Amino acid sequence: MVRSGAVTLQEVARVAGVSPRTVSNVVNGYQHVAPATRARVQAAIDDLGYRTNAAARSLRTGRTGMLGLVLPALDQPYFAELTRAVVREATAAGFTVVVDQTDGDPDRERELLRGPRGAMFDGVVLSPLALTPADLRAADPDRPVVLLGERPAGTACDHVHIDDVAAAREATAHLLASGRSRVGAIGLQSGPRAQTGMQRAEGFALALADAGLSPEPGLLRHVDAYDRAAGFAAMSDLLDGPDRPDAVFCFSDLLAVGALRACLSRGVRVPQDVALIGFDDVEESRYLTPSLSSVRPDRDAIAREAVGRLLARLGDPTGRAPAQDVLVAHTLAVRESTAVANSG
Repeated sequence: MVRSGAVTLQEVARVAGVSPRTVSNVVNGYQHVAPATRARVQAAIDDLGYRTNAAARSLRTGRTGMLGLVLPALDQPYFAELTRAVVREATAAGFTVVVDQTDGDPDRERELLRGPRGAMFDGVVLSPLALTPADLRAADPDRPVVLLGERPAGTACDHVHIDDVAAAREATAHLLASGRSRVGAIGLQSGPRAQTGMQRAEGFALALADAGLSPEPGLLRHVDAYDRAAGFAAMSDLLDGPDRPDAVFCFSDLLAVGALRACLSRGVRVPQDVALIGFDDVEESRYLTPSLSSVRPDRDAIAREAVGRLLARLGDPTGRAPAQDVLVAHTLAVRESTAVANSG
């Protein structure tokens, strides 16, 4: 029954048998509408072909209905899978997600926080690599920001994350529990963008200390990026050294993918000669040969908490609620690469 010409909100209300206010509540994603009423209104909207006037709504409410998701790299599987989860949560709340990539460039990150491009967003979910606390304090106070990953010290933004130190400690302890003793690490970094690497290195060292061991400098490899090529190069270097490790903790799954390829290219068997474990549990890790053990962050919970914190901020008329630090669970996905019975 879609007709030509503009359909008004009042016509939708008449067909659905509700008030124009109820139609407005459904269109704007207001949660407190009975499911049966919402379904009846949505059916009328679909039947009549009603379309909202986004510009008029923005002028009326001061909202665009869009959330920004700002990530360092969209070609990394972890961020692609996280994006899918965030879009699902935001769509259910009536928002559209605009995804932007920064490549870890501090100027780009600052622009999306306080520049004209960022002004299109009602709120921003941001995974920063290079921002300082001063950058975050200078952000537009009317646009809430939720940080993912490592939060710079001294910031007052909501923060959703896993415990990287504890997760790395568990991954390393798993390698040690399988009888390995010469455990290497790939993924150490230094500099202002190295918070993730530093925390995972800390967890690695703590697990060794728990077992009465110390990190062996000859078994540690720094990388410039968490990608396959860096993992291949670092693992090749370890295997070409005088003392090969019998296990390696890679600080990301992509590093582990490259490390696995380096082992196979040299005839080194995984897990018989070297056990490998990664971090992020991206879908690719389940389909490698051998399948890759990995730290599994609860991506769905990260997305749910991040979008939920933005909605709470947008619904707070005072804007003065204290920042929340939300810790999300992680687990170990144990697979063939560590020679332990497959659990996933």
